[in-house]
Amino acid sequence: MILITGATGTIGSEVVRLLAAKGEQVRAMTRRPSRIEDQPGVEVARGDFGDHDSLAKAANGAGILFLLSAGSWIVQHDEAMLAAARAAGVRKVVKLSAIGTGEQTGTSVGDWHLPGEQTLRSSGMAWTVLRPSSFASNALRWAAAIRSGDPVPNTTGTGVQGVIDPRDVAEVAVRALTSEDHAYSVLTLTGPELLSVPDMAAQLGDILGRTLQTIDVPFGAYREQMLAAGIDPAFAEVAVNGSRRVAQGSNARLTDEVQAVLGRRPRTFRDWAHDHRDAFAS
Repeated sequence: MILITGATGTIGSEVVRLLAAKGEQVRAMTRRPSRIEDQPGVEVARGDFGDHDSLAKAANGAGILFLLSAGSWIVQHDEAMLAAARAAGVRKVVKLSAIGTGEQTGTSVGDWHLPGEQTLRSSGMAWTVLRPSSFASNALRWAAAIRSGDPVPNTTGTGVQGVIDPRDVAEVAVRALTSEDHAYSVLTLTGPELLSVPDMAAQLGDILGRTLQTIDVPFGAYREQMLAAGIDPAFAEVAVNGSRRVAQGSNARLTDEVQAVLGRRPRTFRDWAHDHRDAFAS
C-alpha cells in the first residue's frame, strides 16, 4: 500500500492517478475526502497533519509513503507524518522538497523542508528526496490578469529558473515510489531550459496568439499584496525572499536528473502552456 499525502494538489493528484493506472494499491490522504473522485484501486483516507490519530489511521497498513506538505507548517507536518509512518512500519518514504533546500538558511521555502529531510535521513526508513525547481503551473496565477488584458505581474525581474512541468515531477515520484533505483538519493529536478517571467509570458503569448506584456512588481508591493490577501506573514516574507534570490540569479540552474530517471528529456514550458492554454482563454 502506497500512502499519498497532499493527494488533492497539483503533484499529489497526478501521483495518485499514475499509480492507480499502474495497478498499485493507493491510499489517498486528504482533509476533505469528498474532494477525491472515485478511482479504481484508490482508497481514500481522511488525514489532517494536526490530528495525530488521523495520521496513525491513514498510515496503518501502508508500506510506502509519498510525503507532500506545504505552507508555513511544513516542519511540524513533516515531523508528525514521519512519526506516524515509523510507528506504522512504513519502510520507504519519498519526500517532495524544494530546490536549494538548506543552501541559504532563512531565505527560501526550501529551508522549511530541511528539518523534514534531516528527520527522514535518520528515521531508519529508506528515503528519496525530490527537490524540484519552480513549477510551470505557477503561471496559472496569471490567468485572471491575462483574461482581463492586464500585464503579467513579475516579481523576479530578469532572473531565470529551470522551470519544470509538474507532470514530470509526478512521474519521477512514481518511479521512486515503485522501485529501489533511487533509494537514499536527492534528486534535483528542473526543466530543460532557463526561463524568466518575460520569457514564459512570451511563449505563452505565442500559444494564445497575442502579445503578453509583463509589469515589474517591487518586493515591498509584492509583500503588501500577499498580506492584503490574507497570506500568512511568515510565508509572505519567505516568498519575497525567494523572489529576491531568483532575481539575483540564485536559482539559475539546470540538471539532467529528470532525463536520468525517466529516460527522456523533460517537458518544456511551452509543452505545459500548450496543454493548459484553455485556462487563459477569455
